[in-house]
Amino acid sequence: MIRKASFSPVIDERTRLLLLGSLPGEASLRAARYYAHPQNQFWQLVSAITGRDLVALPYDDRLQALLGAGIGLWDVVADAARSGSLDAAIRDHRTNDLAALIANLPELRAIGFNGATAARIGRRLIPATTKLALIDLPSSSPAFTIGLAAKRVRWLPLKAFLDRR
Repeated sequence: MIRKASFSPVIDERTRLLLLGSLPGEASLRAARYYAHPQNQFWQLVSAITGRDLVALPYDDRLQALLGAGIGLWDVVADAARSGSLDAAIRDHRTNDLAALIANLPELRAIGFNGATAARIGRRLIPATTKLALIDLPSSSPAFTIGLAAKRVRWLPLKAFLDRR
């Protein structure tokens, strides 16, 4: 089985909401871009949160729009053995140092876990003393079969964490 690694985090000092996936899928790894699979609904869901059509933007502009809105991206798994793209196939994983990352994000208010695997692994990496909101989200993956409208309902409350108060 081939070892696969996550990308660098997309964050800055303005990050108020951190969205964490599990490990990039094959299409994302090939493209070296977060959520590159054309059927992944991540960019549509985040467009609803930001109120801006991120799908229409070039990739680098999408990332800049996320940062401008106060949204950061990363994955809970640093690297793992995995055949294909499914989270169920992740084996022998090493985790990213989320505790160190969040300690250096002074504006962070919430962490959204994109899917059950990200939540299962990621929640264990967050210090128990955290005052951050930890939110489990339905996966944006095309393998997670509830419809986009149902996912959007669950993702939209993240918008509250982007307000500059």
